[in-house]
Amino acid sequence: MTHPIITIDGPSGAGKGTIAYRLAEYFDFNLLDSGALYRIVGLLAFKQGILTADILNGKTDDEFETKVANLTQSLQLDFVINQERQAVEIIIDGKPLTDDIRTETVGAYASKVATLPSVRTALLDVQRNMAERTGLVADGRDMGTVIFPQATAKIFLTASSQARADRRVKQLMNNGKSVDYDKILAEINARDEQDQNRAVAPLKPANDALMIDSSDLSIDEVFERCVAFIKEKLA
Repeated sequence: MTHPIITIDGPSGAGKGTIAYRLAEYFDFNLLDSGALYRIVGLLAFKQGILTADILNGKTDDEFETKVANLTQSLQLDFVINQERQAVEIIIDGKPLTDDIRTETVGAYASKVATLPSVRTALLDVQRNMAERTGLVADGRDMGTVIFPQATAKIFLTASSQARADRRVKQLMNNGKSVDYDKILAEINARDEQDQNRAVAPLKPANDALMIDSSDLSIDEVFERCVAFIKEKLA
């Protein structure tokens, strides 16, 4: 049986995570947050003693890549929507991952393992295996072009860099943090440049993707357009 796959690609700050969550909840599909994968692998590698402080500080280990790749290949991973908490739980080998993977520390772990070619290859299999178990909404930058080119419905969600910077500023201010709009805008533009011009899997829409510019749209308006498009593809 082939399960439906919905891909949501686009630049950082366009609203992919929120839309992916709502679509997974609406269609009762599983969720794949591809941006979290390297953070999860990095954290697990650290907790299992594979990624040591010495390696983080630049020491080489000939077996490091093999060990991390083996860890990744054996990963049993799910992102499960908890209706009661209105949140996404990361399930590893049947158990919830309670650690905060969005910290700067875990980001450093992710950066270390993301450079390993065999780990990238192993994660391809992890992601594709998730689609064999149930319907899936996959959120990322190359879901519709590289990971799931056969997806049932592909959406490319974008927004102007100014709109994304405005959203990030509001988010940080709501969390009581001081912000520098110009710095945030420059970081977004730099990230876009990097993502669009990287040698492997650059950020670009699939030829058959629905293009949505969310700059002047509410989340509800984006969600409604996505649902209508997906239902048409599922019919």
